[in-house]
Amino acid sequence: MDGITLLGLIAGTLTTLSFAPQVIRAWRTRSTADLSLAMLILLLTGILLWLVYGVMKEDPAIIAANGATAILLFLILSIKAKHG
Repeated sequence: MDGITLLGLIAGTLTTLSFAPQVIRAWRTRSTADLSLAMLILLLTGILLWLVYGVMKEDPAIIAANGATAILLFLILSIKAKHG
């Protein structure tokens, strides 16, 4: 693994982990009332486009970070759908 890929993996890990506390809070409280549905949908759309870009570029850092973030967003959206 080269230094640029390692840098990308570290950056992706940190940005993905920054979203984890929100997922944990939504999971525990079953409340997503303060989260905008439009923001979540726009963010998920952007993340999925980055994921496709990463696959096309065969870039493991982009794929890993955006794949993990997409999963976190799906969790938040499913909590929002279920509990309003």
